[in-house]
Amino acid sequence: MEKRSIVGVSIVLVCLIIAGYSARNAGAGQSAPGGAPAPAQGGGRGPAPTPPCGPNLLPEVKNVAKDSRCFELRTYTVREGSSIDLLHSRFRDHTIALFKKHGMTVVGFWQPVTKPDTLIYLLAYKDGAARDAAWAAFGADPEWVKTRTAMQVNVQVDNVFMSSTDYGPMK
Repeated sequence: MEKRSIVGVSIVLVCLIIAGYSARNAGAGQSAPGGAPAPAQGGGRGPAPTPPCGPNLLPEVKNVAKDSRCFELRTYTVREGSSIDLLHSRFRDHTIALFKKHGMTVVGFWQPVTKPDTLIYLLAYKDGAARDAAWAAFGADPEWVKTRTAMQVNVQVDNVFMSSTDYGPMK
């Protein structure tokens, strides 16, 4: 139980640090209507390729666990005229099951207490290639397309890719 608490506290601290960083750099993030992955460079649908994260990083990357998964921290800020409750409902009733269907590991979801229009969640993947494949399959899933169309939420999406440190409890 103690190890679980340490992991939980670690995740919350990482989220708070990154959420603060994201808030300071709010204009720098990519967004797409409905909380879909941001368009890739060139205007196509779907996320841009994942930067290196997870196992097998270049040797010059220091202090990172060689066996780390690729972690993606996503922050959704609901824009004026959209509903955070609808976003929560969409995740609760549809999106989580689709994430699992496409091999994404859901680590957790958080509602910042001082930002009621924001949802933060953390996903884990085997590596960057697995992340890209999972998002491609998710984006093409007819159930997701139907859900996204029926439950449109206009959000600003910011994401951060991370690998675990070599001393961190979560790999």
